[in-house]
Amino acid sequence: MPTPRKVAHQSTDKGQVPVYTTAVVEQPWASYSGQDHQTWATLFRRQRELLVGRACDEFMENQQRLGIGADAIPKFTDLDRHLRAATGWKLVAVEGLLPELAFFEHLAAREFPVTWWIRNPQQIDYLSEPDLFHDLFGHVPLLLNPIFADYMQAYGAGGVRAATFGNEPLTNLTRLYWYTVEFGLIRTPAGLRIYGAGIVSSKGESIYSLESAAPNRIDFEVRRVMRTRYRIDTFQKTYFVIDSFEDLFKATVDPDFGPIYYDLKGLDSIPAGTILDSDQVVHRGTGEGWASDGDI
Repeated sequence: MPTPRKVAHQSTDKGQVPVYTTAVVEQPWASYSGQDHQTWATLFRRQRELLVGRACDEFMENQQRLGIGADAIPKFTDLDRHLRAATGWKLVAVEGLLPELAFFEHLAAREFPVTWWIRNPQQIDYLSEPDLFHDLFGHVPLLLNPIFADYMQAYGAGGVRAATFGNEPLTNLTRLYWYTVEFGLIRTPAGLRIYGAGIVSSKGESIYSLESAAPNRIDFEVRRVMRTRYRIDTFQKTYFVIDSFEDLFKATVDPDFGPIYYDLKGLDSIPAGTILDSDQVVHRGTGEGWASDGDI
């Protein structure tokens, strides 16, 4: 395999520009510095404490089952043994952000891409792209859940097919991933809890998503989600709430999403902060602090 590189966004006069890579590498665990392990420890301890009572039980329990702790950056090969036995998934080390089709292909093969490098200490509170902490801490625990693991594979298979249909279905799928896998909330007997990796790996959004009055919280409906634009530069204006991972899977189980694409073809997208008359609203946000532009 090639020698691992760190492939990161580039800063330009137009802001941060994504740089893509398709290389699969070996995790260079022996080359992590003491500072790298300390950064992992700092992030892990802070988030683990913060997520008690905020993240769903499945996330917290599965993180323990995997043996992920603060002592050192985990070895992907150690985690693979648990994942393969439980749900047939494995981790693949990558250099950075993957193109859409390459990402879909990995998911369809039950391979989850994890960026091998970790942010530097100056980026503890925010990084504009996925790194090892986001990918491993945020995403991997729920791959032990059989229903969620099957959802991720079905999503990948649907993405491979959508790549042949044009830009509109790919946009639909990107929004679905954003509002579920990255920024999803789940209803539990104890109240709303976090399951999305973009939230559980963020100190600020872990608090904001559940406790701020600013964002909307709306019941999940797949066509509604696929039409809804989102934010990449600030906390979300809207979060969608599922009742269970089983319900999420059932709502999206058709692997090519064909009927959904047909229903949505040509419809206008919905701004991130909009509430529709048809929405089942859990909480209507105040909109405090929202940016007036920048929806994706």
